[in-house]
Amino acid sequence: MGIPTPHNTAKYGDFAPTVLMPGDPLRSKFIAEHFLTDAVLVNNVRGVQGYTGLYNGKRVSVMASGMGMPSIGIYSYELYHFYGVENIIRIGSAGMISQSLKVGSVVAAMSAYTNSAFGRQYGFDGQLAPACSFELLEKAVAEARKLNVPMAVGSIFSSDTFYAEGPSNAALSNLGVLAVEMEAAALYLNAAAAGKKALALLTISDNPATGEGLTAQQRQETFTDMMKIALEIA
Repeated sequence: MGIPTPHNTAKYGDFAPTVLMPGDPLRSKFIAEHFLTDAVLVNNVRGVQGYTGLYNGKRVSVMASGMGMPSIGIYSYELYHFYGVENIIRIGSAGMISQSLKVGSVVAAMSAYTNSAFGRQYGFDGQLAPACSFELLEKAVAEARKLNVPMAVGSIFSSDTFYAEGPSNAALSNLGVLAVEMEAAALYLNAAAAGKKALALLTISDNPATGEGLTAQQRQETFTDMMKIALEIA
């Protein structure tokens, strides 16, 4: 397979070496319009908007991943393997597991537990908890301190199910897992297999234990701390 791919009409070179990847296409558009200069729409297949522009003179891309591991698995694979992208920084929302956090907290995912079978394609039948790029994580921690943004660093849980019929998150909480989302494990596995780098920076959007949460509009437009950290290290 070459480019364009079935999911991306961009030409080779349209994407910068680092791509910020929110789940929501509208967040991709928001970042391009509010943080980038000279932003150009390079992909809009299925409404999954991808832009490339400048942040403080540095060329950066932002493209949505959609929801779930199969979706981010497709887009990250194509960016890594066909478009020469070296780094993908997921900037997404997550549900709180650790009650030491609060809605709006920023989390850096050092590793991602998962209930997905995504990793079995790589020939390993055990339980996987793929890790991020330490280089990107180290930069993110330093930048968060520089910006005076409190950021928790630790394990998260990438779930294949949003409306889960199984047990609660109590077992994960007892293991020190910080938050739950649906994409990071696939991104980390694709990066590892491609010899590329990945990091998930997350903002806590809701607390399943209490029902507290942000609106869809707030999720699109108020995650600025996470966005700034990602842009500064891109």
